[in-house]
Parts: sequence; structure tokens; C-alpha cells
Amino acid sequence: MKTQVSETFVFALGGLGEVGKNMYAIMHEEEIIVIDAGVMFPKDDLLGIDYVLADYTFLKQNEEKIRGLFITHGHEDHIGGIPYVLNHLNIPVIYAPKVASELIKNKLEDRGVPYKNIVLIDENMKPEFKHFKIEFFRTTHSIPDSFGISIMTPNGRIVTTGDFKFDLTPIGPMANLGKMARLGEEGVKLLMSDSTNALVPGFSQSESAVDEALSDIIRSCKGRIILATFASNIYRVIHIIETCRKNNRKIAAFGRSMINSIEIAKSCGLITDKSIFITSDEANKSKPENVCLLCTGSQGEPLAALSRIANGVDANIKLMPDDTVIFSSSPIPGNAVNINRVINKLYLKGAKVYTTSSEADIHTSGHAKQDELKLLLRLIKPEYFLPVHGEYRMLKAHADLAKECGIPEDHNFILNNGDMLALSKDGVCVAKSIPINDIYVDGKRIGDIGSSVIRDRKIMSTDGVLVVILNIDSNRRRLLLDPNVTTRGFVVVNDNQELISNIQNKVKSIAISELHKNNFSLTDLKNRIILELNSFIIDTTGRRPIIMPMILEVKNEVNNRENSVDK
Repeated sequence: MKTQVSETFVFALGGLGEVGKNMYAIMHEEEIIVIDAGVMFPKDDLLGIDYVLADYTFLKQNEEKIRGLFITHGHEDHIGGIPYVLNHLNIPVIYAPKVASELIKNKLEDRGVPYKNIVLIDENMKPEFKHFKIEFFRTTHSIPDSFGISIMTPNGRIVTTGDFKFDLTPIGPMANLGKMARLGEEGVKLLMSDSTNALVPGFSQSESAVDEALSDIIRSCKGRIILATFASNIYRVIHIIETCRKNNRKIAAFGRSMINSIEIAKSCGLITDKSIFITSDEANKSKPENVCLLCTGSQGEPLAALSRIANGVDANIKLMPDDTVIFSSSPIPGNAVNINRVINKLYLKGAKVYTTSSEADIHTSGHAKQDELKLLLRLIKPEYFLPVHGEYRMLKAHADLAKECGIPEDHNFILNNGDMLALSKDGVCVAKSIPINDIYVDGKRIGDIGSSVIRDRKIMSTDGVLVVILNIDSNRRRLLLDPNVTTRGFVVVNDNQELISNIQNKVKSIAISELHKNNFSLTDLKNRIILELNSFIIDTTGRRPIIMPMILEVKNEVNNRENSVDK
């Protein structure tokens, strides 16, 4: 009689219903493997938040089961959370590609996190655990050393792609289509695939075509070139360096992330000509036609190098009228306003500006579009499909593509973070869910910023703060001074004297009433001020400022003030 095999569980801690903070887990009995640990950059409504992390609470509760963290590639939405996770979780080993491992080491060093057990992966490695057998296959993405992962479990093979595209003329190595097809022939129970571009028809443009367009622009420019791109797009950076070399231009790099990426590319042997780099001083002394400034800021970030140059506040570089500025990137949703603001400033100072929407296609996505997603589905031929890494509309579109490729509708799963899939010998089904909450990073504070704090920040940003200061003698039950009212972001005190006076009188009335009660308490006084002022201000102004009573209590049996306010 055969022993019943227990179920294998697959779930996302981040990455479903959103673009970013990818973190997935596969669990069988006493073993868990984790795939990626990324961050998500906060939207405008998360005021004061630096990063959003995936919720690793479940992993903390099952820490002894964790066998390793597997990294698909080195982008922030896949590795950015690692320093924070390592501060709270015991991860016995991290398996990562070479470029990703160097980026991870930099992050850990910057944050003072001691961790040494990073193992480099390649296509020949096959880590094994009690319940899992792992292998890797090369993919194409906008950063070198990108891999998909195959996990053989007691209930069948799971394949996750990481971020990928199909580029038949890539700058770096080709994706291993043969290995993908071989995995498909051997049988795949569940496919987890990147959904970022699932709404975009067609086949993505080759990086080689982008390089040709960039080469044409660089060749035709007579003056200095300022080129902004994603620092993480190392293949693009490598091509820019090679094109500048062919056109007798030296490169000065600006922006910490750009400089870090170049140093990592050098250490990994991806950039060999180190003589092409010059300092900002050397760039300023060189002929403009022999210089390219390679910088961060393609998304209009206020503190990035390009924004500083456009605003005229960079300590090293001043914009020249004959400069050509190239944005080799596409706007991330929500950044268009900032980018346009920077472009306008560049035009006002006489620069010529190229974007991918104007004269040439000088950017292409690193994520597969619909035809590429269909190709992957045909190669892998999964029995069941879980679209990952995308907003709900992207996941839904990807599931529809899978249905077109022959995967039955009831074999497609559109899940939320925390939902578990259970794999058994009989198939795959939705199992239980675990509670998931975003973890916010606010400076040095991690995870202790709750929704109430965010709500208060939103109120302060729109309706402001009103502070009421009271001086009371709690022993003699009297006010020592008239209430003082001040505001920030609510109204200008000098321009709204009548409103401020009415608020002061109302607070005074409340305070006298409460002080005369036999069971007087400071808590009751504060609560009444907040409740009654809140209603009064809403009725009067329609605004809802945060109301902060500050009561200075004097306990002095010998108080010589004869003229208290309430006499």
C-alpha cells in the first residue's frame, strides 16, 4: 500500500495585485524555500514611507523550516528587501546570480548587515533538499544574470520565470529556450510567470534595435551628451560605454546607483575598458564633443543627478545651451509629471532633448509582452497556471492568455498575497490563506508604522494640524491663561482672527465646564476638546485638521495669582 504524500503549498508574500515587492514561498512539510525578497516604492498616498516590504511574518513563525532564499535577478523589486529580512529572519543560505550577489553584498555593507553565506548560481547547479530538487535556466532581462527556477517537489514540478522577455538578438547571452522546452517535455505541474506586460500586445523590441537608435543619436551629436537611464539596466549602460568609445567620447558617471552599477559591471568582467571613464573635473575641462555624462534621474527624481543639473544646483556640472539630453527609459506610472517638469527646465536652458516617444525608440521594456508570454506557455506547457508580479488587471490578462494557449479556466488561479495553492497528486486547488499586511520602512523604523499613522499624515497633508495649549491649575480648578491656538497647514492665524477667536472661546468654555466637575480628569478634558472642536471646525470650514490639545498642568498649593481667567 502506497503512503499518502502530503500537500505542497505555494503562496506569495508579495507580488500579487501589485508591481513590486516580489516574495514567494514553497512549503512541503518541514521545509520552505523562498524565492526573491524585493521592495516596492511607495505611492503618493504613503506619505513619509521610504519602502514597502513583503510581509515575512509567516516565515518568522516558521523560521526553522527555511532552507534557503533563491534570487532570480538583481532588481530592487526582487532583492531590495534582503537587508531588512536578514535583520529579522535566519536565512541559512542565499542562492543568487553573480551580478545580483554583488548588488546584495553592497546593500548589506551599506546597512551594516553581516552575512557571508551567498552561493553563486548558474545553469549547472542543482541544489537538493529533502523534498526539493532545484535547477536554473537562463532568461533574458534588462539586467545580466537573470534566471528562471525549476523546483521539483513530491507533487510535481513548479517553474517560476522571474522577470523575463524573449530577445532573439540580445546584447548578452540568449535565453535557454532548449532547457525551457526540455522542462516542458518532462512535465510541469504549475507555472508562475511574470505578468508586468500582460496587457501589451505583440513582441517586445530587441535591445539591439534600441542600441542602434542610441548609436545614431550619439554619432550625430556635435556637443556634449547627457544620458539618463536606469542604473540597473547594465546591458544598456555597457552599450552606451561601447558606443561612446567608438565615437571618441569619454564618460563621467553621476549618481550613486549609476556609479555602483558600473563598478559591479567592472568586477564581473562586463566592462573591461576602464580608461574611458573620467572625473567631473576632467569632463568640464574636455571639449564638449568628447564627453558623455551618464547619470541617474530618468524618472525625474528630485534628488537625482539629472534633476540637479536641470535645476542648476549640481556642484560639478552646469548645463550648456548646446547640450543634448537623452532619456533612455520609459516613464514608470506616476512619474510623468516629474519627468515633464525636468524636460521643460532642460528646454528652457537651450538643451535638445530626446525621449523614446519623440525622434527614436531609445528604450525597450525588459518584460515579456503578450506574444512572448504565449511562447513561454507553449514551451513550458504547464498543467496549472499562476500569474504573478502584476496588478489585478495584469494577472487577469495573463490568465486569459493562458486560456488561449489551452490551459482550462479552472486550472488558472488569480490570487492575492497570502492565498495558498495546494499541490497534490490529484491536482492543484486553492487552500487556506494567511494574513498579509504591508511592512513600511520609514527611515530607521521598520514595521511599526501602522495605518493610523499613515491616515494622520494624509490628514495633516490636506487639512493640517491645530494645536490648543492650555495652562491650568488643577488643584484650584482654574485656567491660568486664555487658551493659545496655533495651526500648521490649516489656516493662517493672522488672516483668520475671527475663526481663531471663536475656537479659543469654545476651548475656554469647555475647559471651565470640565474643571468645575467633581470627577475632573485631564483625559476627559482632552477628549471633549477634540470631539467638540472637530464638529465645530467641520461645520464652520468643512476641513478636518488633526486637533492636538496640549495641557500644561500646574500643581501648586500656594498659587498667588489672584486674577485667574475664570474669575
